[in-house]
Amino acid sequence: MKHVLFYESSSDVHTKAPQHFPAHRARWEEFRSRGTLLMVGPFANPEEGAMAIFTTAQAAQEFAEGDPFVLNGVVAKWYIREWNEAVT
Repeated sequence: MKHVLFYESSSDVHTKAPQHFPAHRARWEEFRSRGTLLMVGPFANPEEGAMAIFTTAQAAQEFAEGDPFVLNGVVAKWYIREWNEAVT
């Protein structure tokens, strides 16, 4: 079982994201080095949001709650869903 964190972008994502991206990247690098973040990235159209795959729900929640994108309004809404990985 994996846990997918979904982000819905704010209406001003193009203005806010570049300003907070270095801190956001540092955060995902930290979780990746822990081994709890497996993949992360925006959808082809950043206005449609982004997703990240985590090994635990706790890691996904901790990531989102302290993510500079969330804290600074780049993300309008986030949620976590359980995912049954079928092919590795």
